[in-house]
Amino acid sequence: MPIVNFHLVEGMTSPEQDARLLIGASRLYAEVLKAPMERVRAFITLHAAGRFAVVGELAADNGLHAPYFDFIVLDGRPVDEIHRLLAGFTDLLVDIPGVRRDLVRGSCRRVAPEDWAIGGVPASVLRSDEVAARARLAAGT
Repeated sequence: MPIVNFHLVEGMTSPEQDARLLIGASRLYAEVLKAPMERVRAFITLHAAGRFAVVGELAADNGLHAPYFDFIVLDGRPVDEIHRLLAGFTDLLVDIPGVRRDLVRGSCRRVAPEDWAIGGVPASVLRSDEVAARARLAAGT
């Protein structure tokens, strides 16, 4: 279920940078969540510079690249994993396309296992052992 989407200004990254960002994000996700790579999805959504406002002006006018990313995890993940992903995705944007750290924004969306489907089957059913193990760990039992 690990999914991350980077919202970037069109033309401010090269195809090579895009590939490095997607691969780096996939690896980070798999490492932090200890998830098989086959579960990971990473996307880039491009926005025209005339349709992306940064600090109150269009990116087309001020040339600022201020990416936003959002990612999804199943509810019950430890907060330290979420913080590592927030920091790691930000680091990738700073290190690969050279975005100013203070302009990067990101968010995590937690989804209840019963509200997420994998091949049409709720994660609460398909991944019930994993979900239960995380719940026990969170409860300290």
